[in-house]
Amino acid sequence: MNNKEALLVNEYRGGLLECSHYGHICLINEQGEIAGQAGNPHATVFTRSSAKPIQAIPGIRAGIKAAFGLSDDEVAVMAASHRAEKIHVGTLERLLGKAGLAEEGLVCAPSLPLDEEAKETLLRRGGERRRLYHNCSGKHLGVLAYSKLKGYPLDGYNLPDHPVQREILQTLATLADIPQERISLGTDGCGFPVFALPLSALAAAYLKLACPDLIADPATAEAAATITGAMNRHPLLVAGTGRVDSILLEDPNIVAKGGFKGVYAFALRRERLAVTFKVQDGSEDEWGLIALGVLEQLGYENEETLRKLREAFPSSITNDEGWLVGHMETVFSLNRRD
Repeated sequence: MNNKEALLVNEYRGGLLECSHYGHICLINEQGEIAGQAGNPHATVFTRSSAKPIQAIPGIRAGIKAAFGLSDDEVAVMAASHRAEKIHVGTLERLLGKAGLAEEGLVCAPSLPLDEEAKETLLRRGGERRRLYHNCSGKHLGVLAYSKLKGYPLDGYNLPDHPVQREILQTLATLADIPQERISLGTDGCGFPVFALPLSALAAAYLKLACPDLIADPATAEAAATITGAMNRHPLLVAGTGRVDSILLEDPNIVAKGGFKGVYAFALRRERLAVTFKVQDGSEDEWGLIALGVLEQLGYENEETLRKLREAFPSSITNDEGWLVGHMETVFSLNRRD
């Protein structure tokens, strides 16, 4: 097996190679086998925000949706890396109110919106940073709501030894088909534990998210179906306008979620395949092209999804004035094992 990084994307400017992006891609089938790869399919990566749908499972499994009268859009935003667009903030404020939580109780830092238009509007109106604007605030609210339901401490809800965080780790290990001891922990940008595990294990977990019939525990399977169904019905809430996650989730056959520093995961329900990849230099700019390249090599049949990706993430490179100055090329081969 090739354990080296594979060349994924080249960028050209003025006819000269300017940047090369290396990394790893892993495909897993429903038998848990490596169905294709570029680079090392077992490379260890931090999941970052790609773990958010899994981090939402314990609370949904325990019944917070019914207990607090949550709607599908409020469930979807728990799995989001949102941009604090108007639709995101409104949904988060409803979730905050229904769960009876205080915004000051979130440990994620007060932030400005990541969406440029939303940020400019806020600043022009003299607005200030809010914890709710942090792109991980939905995840935090979900864990806080579950802690409140169970009577767990709200203080320290982000710490690895908190009961909810221990349950999240166990849930991830079960879905990924690996012992907890094989999952290393760090601290994410928002203050939560972040998990390091093989790309192949993350892919195994994503296949179960997309195909919950592969999950042995009925309550966990139902929770996974609830979360991913909400993500597909409300794709804009999971990321934002023009973002890879939201575009892929518009396709009801796909469950997708990216994470910071170049990690990405998606799974195909009909084909019963999961794909994870890591751009080793941490760039996210290539996500759309890589996802498109993978789907094209798989012969994916939904041309509408491919068209949306091509339009949102063209291979052309333009400057600030919109002039064509270069192009990008995906150069990897998946080495399929059919």
